Amino acid sequence: MSRILLIVGGGIAAYKACEIVRTLRKRGHSVRCVMTEGAAHFVTPMTLAALSEDKVYTTLWDLKDEAEMGHIQLSRQADLVVVAPASADLLARMAAGLANDLATTLLLATDKPVLAAPAMNVRMWHHPATQRNVAQLRADGVTVIEPDEGAMACGEWGTGRLPEPDAIVARIEAMLAPAPMRSLTGKRVIVTAGPTHEPIDPVRYIANRSSGKQGFAIAAALARLGADVRLIAGPVMLPTPAGVTRIDVETAREMAQAVDTALPADAAVMVAAVADWRVDAIAGQKIKKGDAQPALTLTENPDILAELGRSARRPRLLIGFAAETERVIEHAAAKRARKQADWIVANDVSGDVMGGDANTIHLITADGVEHWAKLPKDEVAARLAGKIADALQ
Repeated sequence: MSRILLIVGGGIAAYKACEIVRTLRKRGHSVRCVMTEGAAHFVTPMTLAALSEDKVYTTLWDLKDEAEMGHIQLSRQADLVVVAPASADLLARMAAGLANDLATTLLLATDKPVLAAPAMNVRMWHHPATQRNVAQLRADGVTVIEPDEGAMACGEWGTGRLPEPDAIVARIEAMLAPAPMRSLTGKRVIVTAGPTHEPIDPVRYIANRSSGKQGFAIAAALARLGADVRLIAGPVMLPTPAGVTRIDVETAREMAQAVDTALPADAAVMVAAVADWRVDAIAGQKIKKGDAQPALTLTENPDILAELGRSARRPRLLIGFAAETERVIEHAAAKRARKQADWIVANDVSGDVMGGDANTIHLITADGVEHWAKLPKDEVAARLAGKIADALQ
C-alpha cells in the first residue's frame, strides 16, 4: 500500500480532491490530506477526513503536532506528495521556496517526489509569471501536469481546468510504479538547447525559433539518472536544471566550440535549433532604414551534428533533432543518414510546438520508427533519457 500526502489548494476545483481521495482509497492507497486556508473555503476538513479515514491537517500552529515536528513527519512519511489543485499562488510560493504555511513548509521539507496539478483561470495559466514558476518547478524536479482545456467556473474557455480525478490518479500510480533499474552514473552527456543568434549589426540578428524547453527538460531528466550533463545553451531565459553544468553561448560557432571542449562524451543530444547561416560581414554600427538597402551576404554555419558524426571523438550515442513542417519521417530519416547520427528525434513544428509545453515526436533509429503520442515535454525527456540509459548499458 502506497502512502500519499495530498495537499489541497484553494480554488473551485478543490471539490475534485474529494474524488481523488475516494478513488485512491478504493485502489488501496493510504491518503493523508493537508488543506490550505483557501481550500477550506471550498471543501470542509470533515469531508476529506471521512473520505481518507485519517486526520486532516490545516495549520502549522497545532501545539501537539508541531511539538512533535509534525510538518517534518508529514513530509517524510509519504511515498509521494500530490498538490491538487495547485493554484497560481501556491505554484508561485512553491517556486520561490517559501514556507509561510503548513503546505509550503512541508513541501520545502520533503525528500519525496512531488506531483502538482495546476488549476486556474486561462489568463493566469498563460501569464509569463506562472509559466516561469512552472519552468522553475520542473527544473527543480517537480512533476507538473498540464491542465485541461475547457469551460471554467469564471465563464471563460481555455487551458487551466484541473484534469479529471481519474487522470490524476493514473499519473499518481505511474509515479508510484517501481522504476526500471536505469542509471547514467559515470556517463557524460552533452546536450545543446535553444536557438543561436547570428549578429547582423549591434541590434539585429538571424535566428531560428526555439524556446529551449525541450532541451532543458532532457538535460534535467539525464541528470536525474545520474549523468554528468553539459548543457550548452543558446540565448534563452530558463533556469538551469538541478545537477547540470551549463555553458551559455550565442552563436553557432560558439556552440560548436563549446561542444568540442565538452568532449569526450558517452552521448550527445543535439536539440538546439542552430541557425544555418550567418552574415559574412557584421556591420559595426546599426544599419539605418534611410540608408541604401543593405545587401547581406550569408555564409553557412558549422553543422555541429554532422561534424560530430564524422569526428574521431564521436560519442558512442549521437542523437539529433529534426524540426520539420512536411514529410516529417522522410526528411528526418534522410537527415539521420546524412549526418551519421544514431537516432533522430523528429517532430512537426508547423503548429505550436515551438514555445509550447508538449511535443509529438517520432524516434527514428536503424531499427525503424517509434511514434510517440503527444506528451508534455518533461515526459518526452524522461522517456528519451531512459532509452539513452538503456543504450549505454
